[in-house]
Amino acid sequence: MPLLDFLASHALAFVFSALLLGLLVGSFLNVVVYRLPIMLKSDWQGEAREILGLPAEEKGATFNLFLPNSQCPCCGHEIRPWENLPIISYLALRGRCSSCKSPISKRYPLVELACGLLSAYVAWHFGFGWQAGAILLLTWGLLAMSLIDADHQWLPDVLVLPLLWLGLTLNLFGLFTSLEEAVLGAIGGYLALWSVAALFKLITRRDGMGNGDFKLLALFGAWGGWQVLPLTILLSSCTGAILGSILLRLNNRGLGTEIPYGPYLALAGWIALLWGDSITSTYLHFANFK
Repeated sequence: MPLLDFLASHALAFVFSALLLGLLVGSFLNVVVYRLPIMLKSDWQGEAREILGLPAEEKGATFNLFLPNSQCPCCGHEIRPWENLPIISYLALRGRCSSCKSPISKRYPLVELACGLLSAYVAWHFGFGWQAGAILLLTWGLLAMSLIDADHQWLPDVLVLPLLWLGLTLNLFGLFTSLEEAVLGAIGGYLALWSVAALFKLITRRDGMGNGDFKLLALFGAWGGWQVLPLTILLSSCTGAILGSILLRLNNRGLGTEIPYGPYLALAGWIALLWGDSITSTYLHFANFK
């Protein structure tokens, strides 16, 4: 295919294409982050009513990731295609609804920008190939689940588990590590945090971590093998402790306030996958373990 051949031979074109694709995906992720929890909760309520023998609720209008079209939450104005261009539309509308002039959350363009920049970096880091394509999918999934966890303190299985199985499948062909190390990583990742949570509950009689966190660490083990687990745990613990304390102080909340661990774990795992070997080698060098 001429286009693929062109991107493979022109690194800057590939990076720029990844940037544009990331901006578009970021716009879609804003929809996923808002609608997916509503859809899943609706499904759970339907299943609960069925188990309890209650009559099913009347079906309303179609609500999924694609329908209905996006609307202004204040006035219900349907967002037209030219009002939904990543970042550009936000700037052109000066951050306000074209109908009622109510402010548009800055989160939407920031998510689009973050997704675009992360996608461009992945393209630059790996170059054109299967590894870049796989890590792009992982990056988009991690961004979506991190935002959902930040909003709801919940990591949806519908996002985590498919990516976990994708990591194992890719490593069946040795894309990032051997299948044996990937399986050990998935098992070790889950058991590592499960053990910590079980010990915490045994001592305090309280839940200290959700099951989604266990699965997320297992996901990174499935992608990068057991070798990425120690660095992921260390980085996530440090960033969680530092940034979590700062956020609690800024929001005037006590130390007993629950904070989502998923975003810190996702960031740490992403860093470990991309730079784990370099970080470990640098540490060993400065620690004189040559």
